[in-house]
This record gives sequence, C-alpha cells and structure tokens, in this order.
Amino acid sequence: METTEVRQENKMGVMPVGKLLMSMSLPMMISMLIQALYNIVDSIFVAQIGENALTAVSLAFPIQMLTISVSTGTGVGINALLSKSLGEKKFKDANEAATNGIFLAVVSYAVFAIIGLFFVKPFFATQTMDPEIYAFGVSYLSICLIFSFGIFTQVTFERLLQSTGKTVYSMITQMTGAVINLIMDPILIFGLFGAPKMGIAGAAVATVMGQIIAGIFCVVINQTKNKEINCSFKGFRPSKVTIGRIYKVGVPSIIMQSIGSVMTLGFNAILMQFTSTAVSVFGVYFKLQSFIFMPIFGLNNGMIPIIAYNYGARNKKRIMDTMKFSIGTAVSLMMVGLAILQFLPAQLLAMFNASEEMLAIGVPALRTISLSFIFAGYCIIVGSVFQALGNGMYSLIISVVRQLLVLLPVAYVFAKLFGLTAVWFSFPIAELSSVVLSSYYLKKMYDSVIKPLS
Repeated sequence: METTEVRQENKMGVMPVGKLLMSMSLPMMISMLIQALYNIVDSIFVAQIGENALTAVSLAFPIQMLTISVSTGTGVGINALLSKSLGEKKFKDANEAATNGIFLAVVSYAVFAIIGLFFVKPFFATQTMDPEIYAFGVSYLSICLIFSFGIFTQVTFERLLQSTGKTVYSMITQMTGAVINLIMDPILIFGLFGAPKMGIAGAAVATVMGQIIAGIFCVVINQTKNKEINCSFKGFRPSKVTIGRIYKVGVPSIIMQSIGSVMTLGFNAILMQFTSTAVSVFGVYFKLQSFIFMPIFGLNNGMIPIIAYNYGARNKKRIMDTMKFSIGTAVSLMMVGLAILQFLPAQLLAMFNASEEMLAIGVPALRTISLSFIFAGYCIIVGSVFQALGNGMYSLIISVVRQLLVLLPVAYVFAKLFGLTAVWFSFPIAELSSVVLSSYYLKKMYDSVIKPLS
C-alpha cells in the first residue's frame, strides 16, 4: 500500500533557484568535464598508434553515439517521470518509474550486444576499403558493444540519483569511471607494468572497464543512499502504462540523439570523398567539443528534474527562473569554448599527433565549426526545457531539421560546389535554423503549458 505520511518538502521545491541549480548541476558539470577529458586523452593515446587508428575510432563513433543515445534518452524519460511523480507526491508512481526504467536498460543492452556480435564487420565493410582501418575498427567497436551493459547500468542508476537531487553521488560515480578509464588506457594500449600490449583493443577494454565499475558503484549507492526510491523486483511485471510514460519523453530524446549518429555517418561519408584525414579531423573536433558541451549537458541534467518537479507542483515562477538562469549560464560557457577554438586550433590538434595535412585541414575546420557555438547554448537548454515539461517532440523536430534537413544537405552541396573548406560552414548555418525553431516552439509552449500555471 502506498504510504500517506507527510514527507519533508524536496529541496527542488523550496531552495533558491540559482543556488539549487548550481548545487545540482555543478557536481555533474565537473564529472562530465572529467568524462570529456577522458574522451580527449583516450583519442590522444589512440593517435599514438597511428592516424588510421584515430580514423577507425572516428568511424566507430556514430555507433557508440547510438548506444549513448538509447541509454541517456531512456534516462531522460525516467528522470522526468520520476521527478514529476515526486513533485506530485505520488511515491508509488516514482518507484514504478525506477523499476521499469531498470528493466528497459536490460532489454536495451541485449539489443546492442547482438549488434556487437553480428553486425560490426558488415558496418565497417561499408565504411572503408583500408584493411588496417577495418581491422582497428572491428576490434574496437565489438568490445565496446558486447560489454556495453556497463554504460546502461551506469546511466540508468545515475538518473535515479539525479531524479531525487542527489547529484553529488552521480558526480562521484562518473568520476570513478572516467579515472579508471584514464589510468587503464595507456597501460592496456602500450602494455605497461607487465600488462599485455593490446593496441586499439586496449582502449576499448579500458572504456568498458570504467563503465562496468562505475555501474556497480551506482547500484550500491542507490541501494544504500537513495531512500526516496524503493526499487523492488519481487513480483515485478513490466507496466505498459509506465513504460509508455517513460518513452513519451524518452523516445523523442533517443531519436533526437540518434539523429546525431546518422548525421555523423553522413558527414563522414562526405568527408571520405576528399581524404580519411578529414574524417580524423572531424573525430578530433567531436572529442574537443565534448569538453565544451559536457558542462552544459551537466547543467541540463540538473535543470530537468527541477523544472519537472516544479511543473508537477504547478510553480510557474520557479520554472521560469530556472530556465533563464540556465540559458545565461549555457551561453556564457559556449562563449568561452568559442574563444578557445578560435585562438588555439593548431595547439589543440597538435595534442593528437597531427600531421601537416591534418593541421592544414583542421585549423580552418575548428574555427569555422565553432561559430555555431554562438547559438548552441541557448538551443540546448530550450530543447531540454521541452523534455522536462513532457513534450520531447519539439526537441525532436528541431534536431531533425537542424541535422538532417539543413546540415547534411548544405554540407553535400558545399562539398560539390566549393570543396572541403566550405563544408564546415554547414554547422553555423544549421545552428541558425535551430535558433529560429527553438524560439518559435518556446513561445508556443509558454502560452499553452507554463502561462496557465498558478
């Protein structure tokens, strides 16, 4: 029977918004910065094997993005439903959201394990004719997918912690995984301290080791510290209603992030018409931009439960204050990122053992793509506001238009008409379309959802 005793008001409903957002977001921003640093260092180590190894990892990246899309997208749905249920004081619904979310993580892992076992070789056969790039890619991606239960466990249980405002514990688990990864990378890639020299396979093993250990840590912390949620699987049966509510927000988020995977596949195909070095440059850009974008995603993870909670509590002012504070912070962070990529592109590429050809392609590429940062912070926050308020479809539409209907066609046309240097301008052009659509849908959602709240 559902408990009816009076519970202490959650801090998401009473703490001053600026302090609350920073207290929830800062730990995740720090942990995601460490994760982004791991991504960069991981690629730096891989680049020491050779440019073909870096190209292989870049070609594998879209499938890795797909794994992350499914895990984090489902997590967004769990987060939004669970926080909203707590705001409405529906504690039984919150527990159902948690248990069904864990069930979905198990099913999702099984799908990706099958992909890792049977579909990696055909995938790389369509991506490259170079036998070394093919061999590197198959080895790396197979390991990442077959052992991806670590990332599904980690992301799901971190979302349970974030949903109840316990983001410090989420930070600790993310940092744990990233640090383990950073330590094991050089040891397994280069065979240090008596370990076998595994090359690019070592990078993959280090990645899944970090994810698995972080996932186990997350489970333990949830069982011992997260008292607001009771995850019991005794007599558990999947709930179609609860899964439907999770995926109402989660599926648009999954598709939206998966669109990034499709975009990367298409963009790699355009770049391969020129040279595989351009693919390596694009891969390096994604690693570098993660260092800039990850803090904003951490900000998002802190913002979504606050807005969802106060939506459930019908507190219009706290929703608006949270949104405004988040947009201001995100735009400021993106301006810092813009300055770094404008003034230090050669130094950043040099960390990845860049050849003269890579520098010649990469310096103008980084400077051009980073112009999109002017608009990106605003668009990211607004898209997450839609998800927190239960309408991920707006975010999905914006993502489809930006990445598939604008970015890829513009890149293709520019490649045919003006050459490789012009291809990079597709990014700021696409981001402009995102600003227009985000603003239109934000006004629409304010009028229909936020404004009527008391």
